[in-house]
Amino acid sequence: MHDHRRLGRELELFDTDPLMGAGLPYWLPAGAVVRHELEEYVRAVEREAGYRHVYSPVLGKRELYETSGHWDHYRDDMFPPMRPGGGGPDDGSDSSASGGPEEIVLRPSLCPHHALIYRSRSRSHRELPLRIAELGGMYRAERSGVLGGLTRVRAIQLNDAHVFCTLDQAVEEARAALELIGRAYADLGIRAARYRLSLPGAGGKYVADPALWRRATALLREVLERAGVAFDEAEGEAAFYGPKIDVQIEDPAGRESTLSTVQVDFHQPERFDLHYVGADGARHRPVMVHRSVLGSVERAVAHLIERHGGAFPVWLAPVQLVVLPVSRAQEDAARELVRRAGAAGLRAELSPADQGTLGARVRAARLVPYQAVIGAREAEADQASLRLRDGRRPGPLPTAALLTRAVHRAAARGTALWDGDA
Repeated sequence: MHDHRRLGRELELFDTDPLMGAGLPYWLPAGAVVRHELEEYVRAVEREAGYRHVYSPVLGKRELYETSGHWDHYRDDMFPPMRPGGGGPDDGSDSSASGGPEEIVLRPSLCPHHALIYRSRSRSHRELPLRIAELGGMYRAERSGVLGGLTRVRAIQLNDAHVFCTLDQAVEEARAALELIGRAYADLGIRAARYRLSLPGAGGKYVADPALWRRATALLREVLERAGVAFDEAEGEAAFYGPKIDVQIEDPAGRESTLSTVQVDFHQPERFDLHYVGADGARHRPVMVHRSVLGSVERAVAHLIERHGGAFPVWLAPVQLVVLPVSRAQEDAARELVRRAGAAGLRAELSPADQGTLGARVRAARLVPYQAVIGAREAEADQASLRLRDGRRPGPLPTAALLTRAVHRAAARGTALWDGDA
């Protein structure tokens, strides 16, 4: 059983420091590679799916979250407001509404910012669906007792997106989002444990509008049925503003958590008074589909560490190729192969002969997808004896052919280790 906290430190992916604070991990170079590749991947698949990327600030006025409903329904999970230029944290009084000092909040969500981006100018029905995506920071005041590794943190990098569309487009947009999640899971080598339709429960802090809840729930049921996936219903798991589809994953101990979500929201378009001009020339209210393919980048990386035991798919691996000269006599040839690999876009490293026996160096590189051994004969013929991480040995290959095939596999993403693998 793999624990991402232990492996993360052993593989030098991430760490924490009490002086930095609980729930605030930092990324080491190898972990930063995994995170960067993951972020670039999701941006690429979103662009292919018609999303347009934006940036928005991690701060907002308290009034923004009062408008969205976060302040009323989600305040306990938010950090207290700050007063620029002086003044302490919020004392609980409604100073912003009464014309008091301006209060700034670390955002607990990206959706209010995207609602403002949508309403920054008039919108026509011809622009819809408008798909806005962002990899942005958000902050949640988690209690110290629940923090751990990358799965529960206070500073979150969220893969988030919002689709502003007509009511007639909402089901198809939500279904397409679910399909995008499935594609990403296949490329990452992870799987959904189950799909959950998350509904409001008794006693929760939810928006009081039963008609909107019924409409949103009916739409999400239709999405799941069209997608042809089995799902469970869970009361008490909805967002405060509406129901959601949660894609659940399991850790090696069988503990469940939510990685990806799809939500239909009628509430925030109402609160922000969002409109588009229809074909009839009149103003209409859009539907807001919230969608997160990978959710929290931190939680996604934690799951990938545990799922793969640190042996990441080729395209995500911090080091994709390690070159091992048998003796110091082949180190010049090995360095040249490392240089050429880097020029071709591969992350390659040299494992020099003075770092131990060949067997010891091969074992040290056991999580690297490709191990290229260069002995005297290989150096003479401009070849390398290739070993794959799973123990296969394709044999001596011309270095140009080795690099071509490794680059192809990395560019193809997915989980295949070598050409011909399923």
